[in-house]
Amino acid sequence: MMPPKKSPLDSIAALWRRAPRGFTPAVGQTPHTVVWTENKWRLLRFTPAARKYATPILMVPSLINRWYVLDLGPQRSLIEWLVAQGHEVFCIDWGTPGAEDRYLTWDDIGGRYLGRALRIAAKGTGEAHVLGYCLGGTLATAYVAAFPERVASLTNLAAPIDFAHGGIMSMWTRTPTFDVGAIIDAFGNVPWQLMQASFNMLRPTLRAAKAVAVLDRAWDDEFLDGFLATEHWGHDNVSFPGACYQRYIEELYRQNRLVTGEFTVLGEPARLSQITCPVLAIAFADDHIVPVPSAQPVIDLVGTRDKQMLVDRGGHVGAVVSRKAADRLWPALSTFWAQRD
Repeated sequence: MMPPKKSPLDSIAALWRRAPRGFTPAVGQTPHTVVWTENKWRLLRFTPAARKYATPILMVPSLINRWYVLDLGPQRSLIEWLVAQGHEVFCIDWGTPGAEDRYLTWDDIGGRYLGRALRIAAKGTGEAHVLGYCLGGTLATAYVAAFPERVASLTNLAAPIDFAHGGIMSMWTRTPTFDVGAIIDAFGNVPWQLMQASFNMLRPTLRAAKAVAVLDRAWDDEFLDGFLATEHWGHDNVSFPGACYQRYIEELYRQNRLVTGEFTVLGEPARLSQITCPVLAIAFADDHIVPVPSAQPVIDLVGTRDKQMLVDRGGHVGAVVSRKAADRLWPALSTFWAQRD
């Protein structure tokens, strides 16, 4: 016998019943220790009860988003799942830049800070697997291209590499009227509200679609818990340090220097052909932030023969944190690292 079909009234009633316990989910709950702090950023360490694999994993999240998208909550946490499989995980928390951080450069963040995190993660074994998510993948790829030491493998998760194929954002940033210098002069750090508005304009109807989804399924506690956690993360953004942002736009979006081989990190050339460790690149077919043609070229340009490209279903965030990810994406990551442990 089929269960009775739920209506929007059932969803409204479910939201009313939930109100006393609130709508703010608990995120970033997997036990960890802080092994390094510097300026605003921290390095978090997640240690398994029974360590199965020797080589640790260093996760590099996007600079403008909170790290806990990788630890979103029970059953939706990539970090929690990996630790349960026996992987030791380190994750960078970039923190919140202050007004004084407007002068932080790409070399500071994607060179000195990232290099320090890698050296700490690799201290016990000499090497670490590096995973970069979104802009974190761009930072990680550039660093590994310039400093390949201590890197057991590189995994790019929805990471923009070829900025000539970055979709609508490439068109916006290459418009002559987009005056990056004026933005930096006015604000110092690029406000997260400005960037959030830009992402919203990529899909103007997305908020309406989310509202409809909640009215359709708010009676489903599992769906609502995941939805609220993702929305909490999606609205908990941080501003972009001004000097780093200016180079990001001028040299990557406008000149595509990572692809042409002209980009540098701490004065060293970041040529993708210099990456000889195993490489896994993952893109998502419905990703409106990092289209597949922006993420895929890393596979063509790296120097290693041990390289894989995986295009999965889903969007930029949902494909990483949904329960379905535990069936497809997360095991693919663990297998890639386990085979190269």
